Amino acid sequence: MSISSVGVGSGILTQDVMDQLRAADESSRITPIDLNLANEGDKKDALEIIDANMTNLTDAINELKSHALFGERSSDVTGTAVEVVAAANSDIQDFTLTVGNLATKQIEESGAFTASTETIANAAGSMNLNIDGVDFTIDYDATTTLNDFKNAINSVAGEKVDATVVQINSGEFRLFVSSADTGTTQNITMTDNSAALKDTRLTIGLTALQSGVDANFTFNGQAITRTSNNVSDLVTGLDITLKEVGTSSVSVAQNRDTIMEKFDSFVEHYNAAITELNNMTKPSTESGERGIFSSESTIKGMKSSIEDMISGVGGGVGSLFDYGFNVDKDGVMTLNKDTLNKALDDNSTNVEAFFAGGTYTNADLTTTVVDGAFVDMSTIIEGYTKYNATLDQFKTSITESISTLEERKISVTEQLDDKYAILKKQFIAYDLMISRFNSASSMFTQMAEAQSAASN
Repeated sequence: MSISSVGVGSGILTQDVMDQLRAADESSRITPIDLNLANEGDKKDALEIIDANMTNLTDAINELKSHALFGERSSDVTGTAVEVVAAANSDIQDFTLTVGNLATKQIEESGAFTASTETIANAAGSMNLNIDGVDFTIDYDATTTLNDFKNAINSVAGEKVDATVVQINSGEFRLFVSSADTGTTQNITMTDNSAALKDTRLTIGLTALQSGVDANFTFNGQAITRTSNNVSDLVTGLDITLKEVGTSSVSVAQNRDTIMEKFDSFVEHYNAAITELNNMTKPSTESGERGIFSSESTIKGMKSSIEDMISGVGGGVGSLFDYGFNVDKDGVMTLNKDTLNKALDDNSTNVEAFFAGGTYTNADLTTTVVDGAFVDMSTIIEGYTKYNATLDQFKTSITESISTLEERKISVTEQLDDKYAILKKQFIAYDLMISRFNSASSMFTQMAEAQSAASN
């Protein structure tokens, strides 16, 4: 008798018994590994959240440690006579601009032609176009039309003038030539070098529709003249555009809106980072409330460093709290912008030095060179976040732990597979023996029953 399936012979050592034994082994040997894998996976996910929050906080700190932020300027213009754009680090000041007249272009109009395709010359030749003291030679021939001549001007002298043909009325076309720039030097003349034009409509027949004139305006009452309405050489760092006749008051100031926006961003990202760190390191006897890193010294140490830096930075010339910062008992940061604005009003140079580094002037007029509060913060944070620093190493340890657990699970699974392959063979052998015993027992029972029947 041959048996190849478990329990077929006896019905005692069955596959179900083997499955129960296997489940018990997996519960004691594999389930703990699965639980550890799940925990390490949760740590890895949580660390990614921390990493994202720390990146946002680092970016916010880097914005505030930049001197460029404090050098940004805004320009407030009252009135519509001018527009003003202030470059970074331009002087903070107030002034008045009064525009007497705008600079204009020179515009010349030719005599009338019957069509844009009318030819302008009897033979080949050239014309001289002079503007702003520069001469341009415009060639023509007997086939050159008014439109061709316009194209030739734009091709040869397009950097200095703009030419176009306009239909005024039916059968009336005129050439318009305007200077590209404004000012009194933009006078336009055209002369025939070859005397081959049909007439003088393009030479002495030109009519000035608008003369090029300089802009005239006053700066705080001082008379100023410029050839252009775009003035960039009056006050260093200011681009002034004259728009119309009239008066405008201009105030150039530090761009407080941008500064406050960056400080708000820092407060927002600091609170986001601390909130996550508080939740993830929260101690509790209840597993549902306990933070995933409640027993991890690396994350708890980073949280403490971030909290301590708020009161620790300042270079000995003050603290963040002097500039409107506050942290409540729950670790939530707030910023009183009135306090910060007042400090900027009183001495913006000192505020910049305190936050971004530089020379700080003390109350007794001595000076102290400081690294800057946000420069110090950046150094502290980068000690955890930069490449191969604390967080990278912690992330690596989690990855290695997951890899080790996965390898252990594979090894244990293979061991159990081998164990139960052998056990299956043993069950089949035992099952065969039991089946044989049962058969022999059945035979003896039949023999006894037959002998008993014969005796009766």
